[in-house]
Amino acid sequence: MSIKAAFADDPEALLGSYRLDEQVGYLLRLAGQRHAAIFQAHTLEGLTATQFATLVRLAENGACSQNQLGRLAAMDIATIKGVVDRLRQKGLVCTAPSSDDRRRSIVSLTDEGTRMLGAMIEAGRAITEETLAPLNPSERRSLLKLLRKLG
Repeated sequence: MSIKAAFADDPEALLGSYRLDEQVGYLLRLAGQRHAAIFQAHTLEGLTATQFATLVRLAENGACSQNQLGRLAAMDIATIKGVVDRLRQKGLVCTAPSSDDRRRSIVSLTDEGTRMLGAMIEAGRAITEETLAPLNPSERRSLLKLLRKLG
């Protein structure tokens, strides 16, 4: 008899007290999917959440190396490279070799990137508001505090 057949009539014997609806990873994924759908409904010109985060980090920190930008935006080297490439294709950032090390690429906002970011800030506020809408103000503060602690 296969393992699958042995548990087919008695999933409790396999699962015990394990409930998917109580697992943090599953719940975070559901919340993330909901937030992603809300983001896509509000974003401008197809800007993705990672592209938006990258523009925000550039505005906060000024021109910086692509590697530093990746660290600031919590992205690995391959991911930030792709994000910067797409932002450059959209005309929202520009890159130039570092004056200290020509192998290092310095990323900065373009005027169009600054304009786009300004327009997206209000959308970002609306996205956050809609994502957190089911929660009361105290729950919102608690959730954000707990998420920062997990991150």
